[in-house]
Amino acid sequence: MNTKKPNKLKILNDPIYGFIQIPNTLIFDIIEHPYFQRLRRITQMGFSNLVYPGANHTRFHHAIGCIHLMQKAVRVLRLKQVAISNEEENALYVAILLHDIGHGAFSHALEHSIVNGISHEEISLKFMKKLNAEFNGQLDLAIEIFEGNNPRKFLYQLISSQLDIDRLDYLKRDSFYTGVTEGNISSDRLIAMMNVKNDELVIEEKGIYSVEKFLIARRLMYWQVYLHKTGLVAENMLVNVLKRAKELADEGVALYASSSLNYFLYNPISEDNFNDKTLEMFAALDDYDVLSAIKEWSNHKDKVLSLLSKMIINRKLLRIEIQEKEFKDSYINNRIKDVSKKIALSEKEAQFFVFSKKIKNHAYQQDKPIFILNKEGDLKDIAKASDQLNIQALTNPVIKHFICYPKSILN
Repeated sequence: MNTKKPNKLKILNDPIYGFIQIPNTLIFDIIEHPYFQRLRRITQMGFSNLVYPGANHTRFHHAIGCIHLMQKAVRVLRLKQVAISNEEENALYVAILLHDIGHGAFSHALEHSIVNGISHEEISLKFMKKLNAEFNGQLDLAIEIFEGNNPRKFLYQLISSQLDIDRLDYLKRDSFYTGVTEGNISSDRLIAMMNVKNDELVIEEKGIYSVEKFLIARRLMYWQVYLHKTGLVAENMLVNVLKRAKELADEGVALYASSSLNYFLYNPISEDNFNDKTLEMFAALDDYDVLSAIKEWSNHKDKVLSLLSKMIINRKLLRIEIQEKEFKDSYINNRIKDVSKKIALSEKEAQFFVFSKKIKNHAYQQDKPIFILNKEGDLKDIAKASDQLNIQALTNPVIKHFICYPKSILN
């Protein structure tokens, strides 16, 4: 009896782009792999849904959207006589599909709390190398491009640059799910204007206004969404919950946690000891592990852990003040002393509830320029090619400082 082979050239229905075609069987098999399926359980925007209730989309959504845009980019560049081999095409699909596979639960929270000294990009590379071994070296070229080691620079720029496929999807996607229309860029128009000159990814001159809109949209999305004050508070509170749990675990205090979260709480994890076992435990860790733990920790006997956990679960967040100047040490210390006295905590413990940090919005970095290709075949940095003064202004990073503390201190 003949066994019917499964159809691996599936079509997925995406709310942003409509039907998305899986280009080949290798991509299908990677998507089906447990490492990639985990991205269904990692939110794209962390706790932004506490501000924008619709922002519940996942890293899985984003990765699928990226591969769709990459297929468009390859078609456009080939039409413009840019030579891209079948092997390079496939490598681009694999690299963009896996570019975010190293993100931990709630995206960046783990990097600043229980996993130290190793970035999500480095973990992504570890996942890619492990998958490469499973797929008998079929990811060799994708890894070379992802690491920036391929001589054809534009291939890497499609994966990682100031106008890469990653940004073209997440701005449009995050705009859609949050309802913040300022981020709704024309990714189709930007891709249609792509070209390659001297192995550099460039935008043709008639696409200059689309690039301007893209840069302004990115700046606005950072202030309105990614650096929204409530989102900042929630993310930093999550980091502090995990830091406190890690402290207690180091002291031998028993904590409820799934086996994967337990591994990261009770073992010191760094780049030096991030081995195959650690990678497997990381692959089993997602938002559900962290949320279920926080729900249980809200009843823990440790006051710091239980209070922070309850505040997150019930959305009773800290107050935040944002200003351009750095907060004075005396102001911060007075807040810490107030919390220490009113909540009956040590001043060290009170620092989980009172903290000051800074945020930066750098919409355009001139050290990695977006080049505009004019009709004469010359390249010009968008900041100089644009007749909009605000594009030049976007080259300057804007830094702001914030302090968080319990609202009840003022009541």
